[in-house]
Amino acid sequence: MDEPVELRRAEKPDLEDISTLLRESRLPVDGLSDALAHAVVASSGRRIVGCVALELHDGVALLRSLAVSANARGRGLGARLTREALEMARTLGTRDVYLLTETARDFFPRFGFAVEDRAAAPVALRSSVEFRSACPASAVVMHARVAR
Repeated sequence: MDEPVELRRAEKPDLEDISTLLRESRLPVDGLSDALAHAVVASSGRRIVGCVALELHDGVALLRSLAVSANARGRGLGARLTREALEMARTLGTRDVYLLTETARDFFPRFGFAVEDRAAAPVALRSSVEFRSACPASAVVMHARVAR
């Protein structure tokens, strides 16, 4: 991957490429189309090489769909996408951001996330597709306060 990587807001035509990237990363695509309005993609040329999205639920956000293609890993792109999503959450007036993960528990503490009991997550989040069915019960819940 020689071309520079640019971050931009996702658009409807990106949905298929984002879904493919998520499937390749073994991440759920359920509910993704509803979160597209608050999604960011990383593109290199015409290829989408990374993505992240926020789902908004009654004043809190669920960070979801953070993925980087295999050929773009190891260059800090996951961190760039995470910072972009957290800044978007702040801009939208969200104070708290949650996420579910089975594989990236050690990645998120550098952004202020800490493991939290699943039952402590807000009711609105627990009724989301991610909590109800897309992510297994074994997924770890993490929370960060992002208000300034």
